[in-house]
Amino acid sequence: QVQLVESGGGLAQAGGSLRLSCVASGRTFSRYSMGWFRQAPGKEREFVAANSWLSSTYYEDSVKGRFTISRDNAKNTVYLQMNSLKPEDTAVYYCAGTERYFDGSYLRRIASYEYWGQGTRVTVSS
Repeated sequence: QVQLVESGGGLAQAGGSLRLSCVASGRTFSRYSMGWFRQAPGKEREFVAANSWLSSTYYEDSVKGRFTISRDNAKNTVYLQMNSLKPEDTAVYYCAGTERYFDGSYLRRIASYEYWGQGTRVTVSS
């Protein structure tokens, strides 16, 4: 069983930056593909970014060029650096992990992930 704990959310102004972190329990973190999803109020959860265990990265179109996903396997941690934040980035951000998939088409799907964190709230003011 893998547990994921997110941190780093908070309040930011439009144009500002935040870095989210997700620490995973377990000893085989390097073999997990990791993803970030978000859910805005009244909306469905949506894909943001993913980093496969093969180190390929994938992004939702609206965050390309602004967000960067990275991982540190020695620290069992995946990060989401968010720059040039916009009010529409306001959401609860969830970290997710899977040991079954590494292809981008699967990593964009909520159902592909076995493990989820509790979420961290990001609020961007205009």
